[in-house]
Amino acid sequence: MSDYSLLQNTGELPDASNMRFGIVATEWNHRITDRLLERAIETLKACGVNESSISVRRVPGSFELIYGCSRMAEHGYIDVIIALGCVIRGDTPHFDYICEGTTEGLVHLNLEGKIPVINGVLTVNNMEQAEERAGRLDKGAEFAITAIRMVEYAHSFD
Repeated sequence: MSDYSLLQNTGELPDASNMRFGIVATEWNHRITDRLLERAIETLKACGVNESSISVRRVPGSFELIYGCSRMAEHGYIDVIIALGCVIRGDTPHFDYICEGTTEGLVHLNLEGKIPVINGVLTVNNMEQAEERAGRLDKGAEFAITAIRMVEYAHSFD
């Protein structure tokens, strides 16, 4: 059981049954992002979220998450967005450009938007690190719990 599963079971999380979640996941490195998505959804449901309160959309790659999240925030009736992606370092500087651009775009959405956007983009050196984060380290569940906590935080200002 991961640390996040333990948190769920101790009742330390707010009631998420009335929260609405958007998830934008990349198709690129789908073996990893599919696992992140699966664990995020499982965790949300374990925290009381009805499946009908979870909207999932796909975009080609991590850089496209910015547009995907922006559009979802504009048109979705949701409280928070989880952006899921995985960028694996290669032999060219492309990794650096994608990671920097994606991070800056998601930061901008958080600064200018009305709902939180969770940066669930894994940036790793190799596939083994990606598999560990999506598996044993259970980052998908971690991103879902972060989303629940950020909705609670955002609603504290209502």
